[in-house]
Amino acid sequence: MAEEINRVEELSEILQIRRDKLTKLQEEGRDPFTITKFSRTAWSQEVKDNFETMENQTVSMAGRIMSKRGMGKAIFADITDDKGRIQLYVRLNDVGEETFADFKKYDIGDIIGVTGFVFKTRMGEISIHCQTIQLLAKSLRPLPEKFHGLTNTELKYRQRYVDLIMNPDTRRTFEIRSKFIRYLRSFLDNRGYMEVETPVLNTISGGATARPFITHHNTLDIDMYLRIATELHLKRLIVGGIERVYEIGRIFRNEGMDTKHNPEFTTVELYEAYTDYHGMMDLFEEFLSSAAMNILGTYKVEWQSEEIDLTPGWERLTMADAVKKYTGVDFMSFDTVEEAVAAAKSIGVEMGEGKEPTWGDLLYECFDQRVEEKLIQPTFIIDHPVEVSPLAKRKPSDPRLTERFELFICRSEMGNAFSELNDPIDQKARFQRQMDLRAKGDDEAGMMDEDFINALEYGMPPTGGLGIGVDRCVMLLSGNSSIRDVLLFPTMKPIED
Repeated sequence: MAEEINRVEELSEILQIRRDKLTKLQEEGRDPFTITKFSRTAWSQEVKDNFETMENQTVSMAGRIMSKRGMGKAIFADITDDKGRIQLYVRLNDVGEETFADFKKYDIGDIIGVTGFVFKTRMGEISIHCQTIQLLAKSLRPLPEKFHGLTNTELKYRQRYVDLIMNPDTRRTFEIRSKFIRYLRSFLDNRGYMEVETPVLNTISGGATARPFITHHNTLDIDMYLRIATELHLKRLIVGGIERVYEIGRIFRNEGMDTKHNPEFTTVELYEAYTDYHGMMDLFEEFLSSAAMNILGTYKVEWQSEEIDLTPGWERLTMADAVKKYTGVDFMSFDTVEEAVAAAKSIGVEMGEGKEPTWGDLLYECFDQRVEEKLIQPTFIIDHPVEVSPLAKRKPSDPRLTERFELFICRSEMGNAFSELNDPIDQKARFQRQMDLRAKGDDEAGMMDEDFINALEYGMPPTGGLGIGVDRCVMLLSGNSSIRDVLLFPTMKPIED
């Protein structure tokens, strides 16, 4: 306890010293926070990449002081900017006594602008020989100790700004995320898809099986739901004649939080008329494998201590075949629900209390509880039971199943796709089944969407639809094991005073 008190007192003293430095500057009429602009002509990585042509050229650069070393009449310092890090050489005879004295008082974390010429030190390091230095912003808080950086995981998420300053790997993750979304748009745009935006606030929660966030619209005096999917609006646009459509959007689900789930996350949903779930499988495989090659230059990635091979040609298994492969239970051989119940119990699968399971429920639970954790390399699991696929078209050869797939990589679901249900009568019956489940207390079950039924009654062509978890794809490509690592500002419980 005494050690903690001393640490707090020491920090308070450091904070006061920095504020005293700022106050002195302000009293002298040199308040850095009054500066509105600094015209820079070069960035750190640009200088390093083009040293041969920029050597001895005068440049203006700006960045945050990350280290200072030296004594006497010369000081070396490192600054970081948007592109990287570069060394400064500050000599008394070049900048003058006043500027040199000021620079000696600057703290790690201060933001400065410098003008000087590009040169290489005797040690071979590309540097800037400073001729002028200007303090642009005073850092009133010390950065974490440089050798360890910001290592407290929860603090990294709460103070992402400090994490980005201290940890280059964090910056790399979000550069990969930006490149991934940019590549996603390019991939779909080049295939004739049209990007749209649909409502985040809805009067009905639909398009997925999930618990929604509820808010209240004061003017209309009605409760509204933050969207749990973009599906139903996008399929309305297919009805309207936009035959290839997609949306990259934020989704909100009022559910649990763990390494794979955050209450708000990003998906892309896309729909294409006149194709089916096989067409969506081909598109997804081509997209994700080419994204890896485009962004990383390889099909091989390390994720969650596994080497993942994204080379095209991924395994495709029906859910029943996957259960048979990994557990030995053959659901396609059962003639009665009782046989399925006995088989599920024999491999330790649990069903919810008071629930009377169907053949489809049992197949899904066997997969969910005993197979999913074993899927490491990219695997499409196809032909899901109709009970867990209320928006997918039934499989003509077996009406217990739907034309649906999910892609699994390293035990994680990466995307979900259907041959979309376009029969308004069947769709209404499935909505009703969801309503019945909701009436029995299942707050994740869907609601009746009469307007969507109305849209289907005008006629929707055969359509393939695909939803991809953007955050999980970024986790895969950046090698992060937690969704919080790929969200700049993940949801966090407030800190109590």
